[in-house]
Amino acid sequence: MSLDQTATKPFDRLGALLAPEMAAVNALIRERMASEHAPRIPEVTAHLVEAGGKRLRPMLTLAAARMLGYTGDHHIRLAATVEFIHTATLLHDDVVDESRQRRGRPTANLLWDNKSSVLVGDYLFARSFQLMVETGSLRVLDILANASATIAEGEVLQLSAAQDLRTDESIYLKVIRGKTAALFSAATEVGGVIAGAPEDQVKALFTYGDALGIAFQIVDDLLDYGGASEVIGKNVGDDFRERKLTLPVIRAVTRADAEERAFWSRVIERGDQREGDLEHALELMRRHGTLESTRDTALSWADRAKGALSALPAHEIRDILTDLADYVVARVY
Repeated sequence: MSLDQTATKPFDRLGALLAPEMAAVNALIRERMASEHAPRIPEVTAHLVEAGGKRLRPMLTLAAARMLGYTGDHHIRLAATVEFIHTATLLHDDVVDESRQRRGRPTANLLWDNKSSVLVGDYLFARSFQLMVETGSLRVLDILANASATIAEGEVLQLSAAQDLRTDESIYLKVIRGKTAALFSAATEVGGVIAGAPEDQVKALFTYGDALGIAFQIVDDLLDYGGASEVIGKNVGDDFRERKLTLPVIRAVTRADAEERAFWSRVIERGDQREGDLEHALELMRRHGTLESTRDTALSWADRAKGALSALPAHEIRDILTDLADYVVARVY
């Protein structure tokens, strides 16, 4: 889920505007990932936190708070909280997925071991809750705790749904809400809450983050069947080889005849993959137009994100967030 190599104009504009706050967030992250008694914690955390990610999620928290006139410093804590939750989930995901590479570098579980990755992820979750409590807002705690539960629930759901051809689009949506959108929506929503924004604006921020996150993940899943490796941060076809039922495949299975369904059952459910299977899968998706329809779905979610912003006050950041929604889906044009 990398945006590192795509056109970065809106993101760079947002980054420049929020540079002082992001510097404070980064300083707080470095401070709180320290451990007096377990030096492996900062070693493992630094490997991932400092790997060059765009920090999109914490930046969304800062952007929402700034746009709605917040002048305190709790948004710094919340942005660091969001990044810690994100980093913890990445550490756990790489263990579950047996990943060997993230952001072009070896994963922590490969460099150290699975136990270290899981336990350091647990530590970061604990740190995130310490940070959110410091804001003194029970509602913020509720939002981020619910997001953390949704993330874990989505990952467990994906375990049972990933290689089951009965998985439909509603289940897929629940999975990607947990996998990606839950933290996007929580990141934007808490920015509004800490700023004391009216309820309609807080709801709009939630809707924006939710739709943006869904568009983001659908695009990522689509690019697995047609993006360049340097753009998507992984090898083309990785999802196919890992037998993941993402939206283009789900739609191809839905439209499959008996022979095609037998193919999908062999490669996804049984994991019997042979030379040329990826190419045949791509041909079936093109035959049924599922790559194009998935692209259209991603664009519609981006439009939904942009539409939610109309409830927010006119502001330079609102304009950038509009551009950001276009930027997220720009990779599929």
